[in-house]
Amino acid sequence: MRRKTILILGAGYSGQALARLLAGEAWRIEGTSRSEAGAAKLRRMGIQGRAMTADSFAPSALAGIDALLISVPPDDQGDPFARRLALTAPPPELTWIGYLSTTGVYGDTAGAWVDETARPNPSNPRGRRRLLAESQWFDFGARSGIAAHVFRLPGIYGPGRSALDDVRAGKARRIDKPGQVFSRIHVADIARTIAASLDRPNAGTIYNVADDLPCASAEVVAYACELLGMAPPPLIPFAEIEASLSPMGREFYADTRRVRNERIKRELGVSLQFPTYREGLRGILEAERAS
Repeated sequence: MRRKTILILGAGYSGQALARLLAGEAWRIEGTSRSEAGAAKLRRMGIQGRAMTADSFAPSALAGIDALLISVPPDDQGDPFARRLALTAPPPELTWIGYLSTTGVYGDTAGAWVDETARPNPSNPRGRRRLLAESQWFDFGARSGIAAHVFRLPGIYGPGRSALDDVRAGKARRIDKPGQVFSRIHVADIARTIAASLDRPNAGTIYNVADDLPCASAEVVAYACELLGMAPPPLIPFAEIEASLSPMGREFYADTRRVRNERIKRELGVSLQFPTYREGLRGILEAERAS
């Protein structure tokens, strides 16, 4: 049987997690980085790394590619790779496209639950750019007869990028904004969801990839401190630190929503390895101690 190849455009934290999951199975993994140093790092991980930007990307790079995962930030005109492909004919073997987007496209729901049927209403330019990029990939898939999918992600955490690391580094803050909740997802469950979609293509489908427990970030920090045997930092009223936040930080706290994840369970058969931040943080710490 011919070994399939997946190309990950922007093989960063989430893309590398997928590569680790698919390694040793029926997939050959290729990935891009903006620099040769980044591409060399991918090769050391067993990924066939290429140094590539949207400006240097040519449609011929898709020759022999069965699946394409896009994990690069959009610009004001949407996704730069989608624009490069807009007027081209993809290779016949390319049958699956996945775009990593954000649950930020839903905007502020005042804490209400949202699923994939909710009408997007992004409240900031980053969300609007992501929504435009989603439509570009869906349009390309429809024109080309390729099953295109969008994976909307909330806050991503995992080994090396969690509240445990922030607490150890003295960077963790417990910001108190009553009623504010966030959704999150462990990077391993992102990979598991994408892998399930590769096995069950469904053209034009959007998937929310979130865990089961939206909650305040202060709650996550407190639990990380408990696991590490450290005193939690004091709660800081949001009004006291709002002016000092970066523009991205202010955007982060401007929206509050709870993201439903039933579709990935029902349609893809996904069983979350880390259904809440508690299992996720414990798993990270146990793996660190075991190694």
